[in-house]
Amino acid sequence: MQTHSTRRTITNPSYLARIFTIICALMTSAFSSVTYAQQAWPLERPIHLIVPFPAGSSPDLLARLLATPLSKALNQSIVVENKPGAGGNIGTRLAARAAPDGYTLLYTINGPLVTAATLYKKTLGYDPFKDLAPVTLVATSPNVLIVNAAFPASTLSEFVSYVKTIPGKANYGSVGPGSASHLAMELFKHRAELELTHIPYPGFPQVTTAIIGQDIQAAFMVPAIAMAQVKSGKVKALAITSLTEVAALPGLKPVASQGFAGFEAISWNAILAPSGTPHAITERLQKELSSIIQSDEIKQKFAAQYFTAVGSSPQELTRLMQQETVRWDEVIARLKLSLD
Repeated sequence: MQTHSTRRTITNPSYLARIFTIICALMTSAFSSVTYAQQAWPLERPIHLIVPFPAGSSPDLLARLLATPLSKALNQSIVVENKPGAGGNIGTRLAARAAPDGYTLLYTINGPLVTAATLYKKTLGYDPFKDLAPVTLVATSPNVLIVNAAFPASTLSEFVSYVKTIPGKANYGSVGPGSASHLAMELFKHRAELELTHIPYPGFPQVTTAIIGQDIQAAFMVPAIAMAQVKSGKVKALAITSLTEVAALPGLKPVASQGFAGFEAISWNAILAPSGTPHAITERLQKELSSIIQSDEIKQKFAAQYFTAVGSSPQELTRLMQQETVRWDEVIARLKLSLD
């Protein structure tokens, strides 16, 4: 009898209607809470922009150039937080694990998004594609191939020809295994069929000293450091690694236009959010940032740092990450390189 009575109660239309009403009310309440949170963003509290590199570094400088106009556009404070370490992986991991509520963003370079997952398979602690939501590609910059001022080559073709006459005797410097300066030269070595010995250094100042002192013969360097030495007359710049010429680097031809079609090894900066951040928030961020990045003022300020302002869609940034991952995974696999 109790079982039969219970069955009648459960199938009673008025009882089911009450249950349905309660479920709808709960769903409406939850939806309303999410909607309110999205509508209130970003008025509740400051937005934290994590930069996984030291204060004064190139990504830090560019991030701060964007922070002020973005703060004005959103009517909310932007707090730039430097979280350096492990080539940018520590700060990137913090951002990837942050609450996806629009109050934590990541400003980073390509390394933690592209090569880190292959170089640190065991210890990375985040998946760039699963744990981060692309917002926009901010800017790009080429590397510059430099040699000592006394080096017997003033063009890329002369450099290649000379190095081939001394196989294995020429050295190149980088800022460490797996760094952009290392992988870019390894890619070029492969394309040009050169024998060059890799000598890693703690940073670009040491690489610069080694080139000037002729301990090494060449290096791919970031433009800000390379061009300062070029202007001093202590080194020569032979090529840049973008596919096309860069207005901020007049007179320098791309490697791709000097006999190595398609060669590219650029540095780039991007802004991302923790995966799961509401689309309405990332969409507004992309819209505001794109407008700021493409403004004449920001373009000029970026150009002074040898960067070309972009301001892309999230989809374009995703495609770039995918393409770059394929490109550099091939180089890393050829080197059998792991940093775990």
